Amino acid sequence: MCWTPHATVATVVERDGRFLMIEEVSSGQVVLNQPAGHLEENELFAEAALRETMEESAWKVELKYVVGMYAYKSPNSKITYHRLCFAADAVQHYPDSPLDDGIIRTLWMTREELEANKDRLRSPTVLRCIDDYLSGKNYPLDFVFEHLD
Repeated sequence: MCWTPHATVATVVERDGRFLMIEEVSSGQVVLNQPAGHLEENELFAEAALRETMEESAWKVELKYVVGMYAYKSPNSKITYHRLCFAADAVQHYPDSPLDDGIIRTLWMTREELEANKDRLRSPTVLRCIDDYLSGKNYPLDFVFEHLD
């Protein structure tokens, strides 16, 4: 058996004390997540974060810094996900852009609202990324070195 980790990105976007969240269907359940997703072949982490945020929320964002790196093993699928989480500023919304399959809608939620919906979070890393962001954890974007040639 070959173990294959899944490289993912997530983006924490705060505006007026609320966080950009995605309501989506995952494994037959409606869950909440940051704009997030898998890296594509030959894609940089930052590129993936910008792409996934646009595809899932129709928001163009500007990355500010890295919040942290997280590992999570899904109890359902037994897949291990490695998530690089970025903080970003919302730049422009494109409300007529189609959202990825499985995305129900985007929401702006407070930390308290997310805590009240803890059982609906896609994984524990969702709230952990926000808590790390709120506690001031940040690393420069060049913290991540990528050589894909």
